[in-house]
Amino acid sequence: MSEPKVHVRSMTGFGRSLIETSSAIQQWEVRSVNSRHLEIKWHLPPAARSLETRLEKVVRAAALRGNVGVSLHVRLTGEDGTSAVFKDAEANSMIAALRALAKTNGDDFRPDYNALLSVRELWDTSGESIEDEIADQLESGLVLALEDWNESRDTEGDALVTDIRVRILRMEEWTGLLSDRAPVVKEERLATLRERLSDALAALGQELEEQRFLQEAVVLADRLDVSEELTRLDAHLARLLDLLRAGGDVGRRLDFTLQECFREINTLGNKLTDVQLSRVVVDFKNELEKCREQVQNLE
Repeated sequence: MSEPKVHVRSMTGFGRSLIETSSAIQQWEVRSVNSRHLEIKWHLPPAARSLETRLEKVVRAAALRGNVGVSLHVRLTGEDGTSAVFKDAEANSMIAALRALAKTNGDDFRPDYNALLSVRELWDTSGESIEDEIADQLESGLVLALEDWNESRDTEGDALVTDIRVRILRMEEWTGLLSDRAPVVKEERLATLRERLSDALAALGQELEEQRFLQEAVVLADRLDVSEELTRLDAHLARLLDLLRAGGDVGRRLDFTLQECFREINTLGNKLTDVQLSRVVVDFKNELEKCREQVQNLE
């Protein structure tokens, strides 16, 4: 049996679940954007706030990084007296007061009924707390919403990985061009050095000594040697592809490896001042930056 595919997940996603039972009607929504760490923001009705610690463990089991907003709309429908009672009169009074205020200021007013769910004073919680059976149902509903959320993150993550992989393959081709062009640039610079030294000495009535030229050539050749940078750059690009194939929580490692690529291509560009290579280096940096922007969204 083949192993399931390991995705590289995006930190941006949306998930939802709606469950109706004899004791409760619950709707969960999970939204997330990218963040350096895992940050969870809860929007729970008063009757369910006591479950936050328990539910947070469920979310942390499904996510590693990201700014995650979790909201629950629930209506308890059991006949055992455990239902949270919404204070209709107080809510209507509040809405009327806000409508009057809006009219006084010449503003339009349209009440947001969902916002009333988070107003603690509008709920009668004097009854018993949520029973274990309902708490289990709410946890199951959250799990379903998180599964839907992770599916959306997998889909977006796959799209990001495809885009990044294409860019890396393009940069591998450019690395080959740099490797081919670098020795030519070195030979051209050495030939230019010989010509300038000869001209300068000829103006003084002297001839170029081969030993002196070789000394200057060694210094210049060392400054123009980019073999180590190319080797490391090629290794970093291969590492990026390996990480994408491995899947999982590779966002930080991808970001670090891209920084190393930036370092090598910057050094290479500074050493080889060649018009043709400069264009490749600029394009290379642009692709790295685009990859880095995509990686910022990966878990």
